[in-house]
Amino acid sequence: MRGLRPLFLLLLLAIAVLAGGRVGVVPAFAQDQAVVDYAQWEKDAQGAEDALAADRVSNQALESLRERIVAWRSTFATAQNANAAQIETVKAQIASLGPAPTEERPDAPEIAERRKALGEQLTRLQAPGLTAVEAYSRADGLIRQIDARIRARQASELLRLSPTPINPANWPAGLAVLTGGARTLWNEAEEAWSNPARRTELKNNLPVIVLLLAIAGVLLLRGPGFIERLSVRLLTRANIRGGDIVAAVVSLGQVIVPVLGMILLVAAIGATGMTGIRSAALVNALPSAAVNFFTLRWLAAWLFRSEAGHGSDLTNRPAEARFHVNMIALVAAAEAFRRAFITEVRPPLSMAAQAVWAAPLVCVVAIFLFRLGLILRPSLADVRPGAAEFRDRMLRLIGSVAVTVSVVAPLLAVVGYVAAANALIWPTVASLGLVGVIVVLQRFATDIYLVATRSGEEGREALLPVLIGFGLMLLALPGFALIWGARTADLSELWTRFSEGLTIGETRLSPSVLLAFLTIFAIGYAITRLAQGALRSAILPRTKLDKGVQNALISGLGYLGIFLSALVAITGAGIDLSALGYVVGALSVGIGFGLQNIVQNFVSGIILLIERPISEGDMIDVNGQMGIVKGISVRSTWIETFDRTDVIVPNADLVSGVVTNLTRGNQTGRLIIPVGVAYGSDTRKVEAMLHEITEAQPLVLVDPAPRVFLVGLGADSLNFEIRAILSDVNFKLVVQSEILHQITERFAAEGIEIPFAQRDLWIRNPEALGGAVAGSPGRAPGGATAQGSPATSGSTTAPDPRLIRNDPEADEAEEAGEGR
Repeated sequence: MRGLRPLFLLLLLAIAVLAGGRVGVVPAFAQDQAVVDYAQWEKDAQGAEDALAADRVSNQALESLRERIVAWRSTFATAQNANAAQIETVKAQIASLGPAPTEERPDAPEIAERRKALGEQLTRLQAPGLTAVEAYSRADGLIRQIDARIRARQASELLRLSPTPINPANWPAGLAVLTGGARTLWNEAEEAWSNPARRTELKNNLPVIVLLLAIAGVLLLRGPGFIERLSVRLLTRANIRGGDIVAAVVSLGQVIVPVLGMILLVAAIGATGMTGIRSAALVNALPSAAVNFFTLRWLAAWLFRSEAGHGSDLTNRPAEARFHVNMIALVAAAEAFRRAFITEVRPPLSMAAQAVWAAPLVCVVAIFLFRLGLILRPSLADVRPGAAEFRDRMLRLIGSVAVTVSVVAPLLAVVGYVAAANALIWPTVASLGLVGVIVVLQRFATDIYLVATRSGEEGREALLPVLIGFGLMLLALPGFALIWGARTADLSELWTRFSEGLTIGETRLSPSVLLAFLTIFAIGYAITRLAQGALRSAILPRTKLDKGVQNALISGLGYLGIFLSALVAITGAGIDLSALGYVVGALSVGIGFGLQNIVQNFVSGIILLIERPISEGDMIDVNGQMGIVKGISVRSTWIETFDRTDVIVPNADLVSGVVTNLTRGNQTGRLIIPVGVAYGSDTRKVEAMLHEITEAQPLVLVDPAPRVFLVGLGADSLNFEIRAILSDVNFKLVVQSEILHQITERFAAEGIEIPFAQRDLWIRNPEALGGAVAGSPGRAPGGATAQGSPATSGSTTAPDPRLIRNDPEADEAEEAGEGR
């Protein structure tokens, strides 16, 4: 089938690209970059222009002419860099003479003479490159014209309207092709049999022919079934780890073995000597038909397996799907045989005969393709959420495309657009086959991943298998292009354009330049990381620098290394940053407006690393957040609060805001504890006890000594305050808790009272309040007033006489009005 041949062409193209990066015939003069035969180029270019103007040459001749022009273009691309080193040297010499002279500031005579000589030398050196640039442009234009002409002819061929094949008047033309072809084959066989030399050859080769036929029969009839049973046995053995991998490799024999048998069958037929030119061409089409049939059959067996855990992710009807794929494979093999018959056995054909011969197979394959599309196309209700949703939606899309093509292609063939129908349905079949190959390869790679990582079936949804499938799809894009009519010349041209890269000013950004940049930068980055590791583990620990200084040096070395790596990579790759001035300017504006906060935090991070107002391990208070500094980066600082939550603070807040560093320089800190005792207590005794308790704490410094002060006479207590300096402020709460425990115990033992807030409620005129409560249940007493204790208000509030009412009847009337 024509759709599968591009897969082999794609492989050859990849080999050609890896070998030389160009596709085409390189002329002998391409070996010598110093000398270009422009006279020969002029003849070839003029011949190409004449051929395009006449428009009478075949596509094959145009392809041959294009290869010649592509080879010339490659030569000119190389010649453009002629004398590049000498040109740079001369330009540097001219630049060393100073700025160009003006009327106000002319050069000295000897400088002017030297500048003139260097200018003439520069012109001579640049002449070959400029000539090559002009020739390159002409060759590139000719290639574009040839491609456009070929594509126009292909489009015209697809839109050609043939006589409708359903018209009975056109059937005799198709029958004439069949009878004429059969008569041709019979005449060749009869002519060969009547030749005594041919019969002698048949007699001499008879043992070999019998042996080849026997081996071919075994391989064709018994080989696929044996390989299939062996692979199923390996697949179903649960005790063999990696059985899927082994079974997949063994199952390739279902394609290799019968195709080998078909090749032996062709060899046996050829050994008879009874074939002619056309019959031999027809027989030689058998291996191609066998490849189409057995490849699709193998894909069906692996894509739609009935075993548990296999095939259920594509359809719930695997047996029916296998049947339809097998029938499509059979029709595809018949199509390959038909193409060989009409091109080799009975050419030329009339348009009516071509339509009659091509349309039936299009309609037959459309039937099975339609059924396969319905099987693959899940309903919207069957689309599974989660990781399988994308796969189900892709299956629905593929099924919908298959159904649409299987309807449109037969209609085109019936109307008379047979070429368009063939160009639509057979590439669709080949594309589905390529998608199946991608799925099988992705499963194979996933099985290898599961064996390597010792993962279970849940590992199939891991990231790496998904990335492998995505990479396989990208690698298959050229294959899809070839299947749908792209020429290898189109792909090679696309690769040439990609290799040339993008030109910005005088700088060309090509894949080779980017690869050189990334390689040099990666090497510099690796060296930077190695230097940071050596500095962190081997050098700085042996110094007396604190942790903050060490981290600042390591971070500074990292930023400096990355900057130098980028600078060296840009220089080594030959990128001229002067040509990117506008881009840099635009980025500067973007940084100034859109990224100003990020830049501000970055600069603040550098300031923190240099000035070190805070360091890792410091206890700080910023923006109401108190905690321990765990890390400082160029953009933010990581603080761990005392409730074990992480707070990310932008560095700009630490530089421009107010930050309290409780442990900067040392761990000491002051502890203040207020203590209240009841009036009547001996203040001197209380002060002595508090001082004694505080001094007994091991974390309280002796110098300066702790102090106890009577700081105020409160409304309900005598207020004392303990002030002490701790050697480690991180244990502030622990020391405070212990001091309070001991104060409570000593005060209880000495009979010293710790006051607490009280509230007394006084009721004036209780007899009136009793009557009001009896008359209106639930009503708040009007004669109640609250008298605060000294602990609350410090004074007694007299009730407002207007709020006290001793008239029960008025109260009842008011309640009745509220009820209404």
